[in-house]
Amino acid sequence: MKEKVVLAYSGGLDTSIIIAWLKENYDMDVVAACINVGQEDDMKAIEKKAMSSGAVKIYIENLTAQFIKEYVFKGVKANATYEGKYLLGTAYARPLIAKKLVEIAHKEGAKYICHGCTGKGNDQVRFEVAIAAIDPSIKIIAPWRIWDITSREDAIDYANARGIEINVSKEKIYSVDQNLWHASHEGGDIEDFKNDHKREMYLMVTPPEQAPDEPTLVEIYFEKGIATKVNGVELEPIDIVKILNKIGGENGIGIVDLVENRLVGMKSRGIYETPGGTVLYAAHKELEEITIDKDTLHYKYQVSQKYGELVYDGLWFTTMREALDAFVDKTQETVTGSVTLKLYKGNIMVASKESPNALYDASISSFGASVLYDHKDAEGFINLFSLPSKIKAYKHLNNFK
Repeated sequence: MKEKVVLAYSGGLDTSIIIAWLKENYDMDVVAACINVGQEDDMKAIEKKAMSSGAVKIYIENLTAQFIKEYVFKGVKANATYEGKYLLGTAYARPLIAKKLVEIAHKEGAKYICHGCTGKGNDQVRFEVAIAAIDPSIKIIAPWRIWDITSREDAIDYANARGIEINVSKEKIYSVDQNLWHASHEGGDIEDFKNDHKREMYLMVTPPEQAPDEPTLVEIYFEKGIATKVNGVELEPIDIVKILNKIGGENGIGIVDLVENRLVGMKSRGIYETPGGTVLYAAHKELEEITIDKDTLHYKYQVSQKYGELVYDGLWFTTMREALDAFVDKTQETVTGSVTLKLYKGNIMVASKESPNALYDASISSFGASVLYDHKDAEGFINLFSLPSKIKAYKHLNNFK
């Protein structure tokens, strides 16, 4: 009986040729696994393509709802970003996909998992670290690190020589990753950052120049940091992202042109579309401003950066991520209320926000008299607050006497 290898299969360029390559180089049965996290692909066509390419079986698993609820929404609560811009669309999906690959490997009795990640990318690390955290006995086959193919052009030639159907060409060579949360574009002419990226590559967002000439108002209601309503309608997390993708995308929201520092050590340029996510992050941060105290909020800024780096680096299945979640969940106990945003040609402005837990009180913050604040008290506060500065200044002056 042959050994089995579970292949993370998307039907894209890399995984399309990997089935043929595995059959040419390994005496193993290939079990394809296509994990749907909201990508707009024809799953029936992918299933047919995998089987016609030589797979003995294919799993089509729709995990979109779990992806949004258990991975993405944790990141939203944390306000996690990478390098202040990237909303981690690819990075959130990888641990979930890796977990399902391990489950399928166990079910099939497979000792190997194969992926189509390049040897220069972050995803190879994310997949393999996640797999190792769940079952370190599983062996990895990473073709891009061992085969003779050295570029996407070579991969296209390999596919054409074997009659493998692919959906890219040397003219349209972008590497695209899409799920419900985002779409990313890499490669081709955007590798030279002197080139402006082409607006026709967008899959989810209307170019801001073509967005409506009138602003759109959208109200988002949060319960303990989790979005539960859009424009007054209660929705499941997956449906919230869908409707915000539509509203945000139509208004040109969510395009990021980023030269990022990859985990493997090089800089790379990517064009990211995250319309609904950009709107959701903006609303969540606005609500936190009025519901979380100063020291906690300022410390959470640091946690947000750490959380983003952790997700980007593929360290989802770690004690650190679980510990950060515990901190974040505590901070979200008061993050309940609604935020109304005004969307206009790629811009997000705040129209209003309200919360029963708001720490802002006009009777205290206004310039008028207040029961809790006496203007005269400020003098003593300033004297004490400035004491270290005064001591240092006197010491400095005494050195010149």
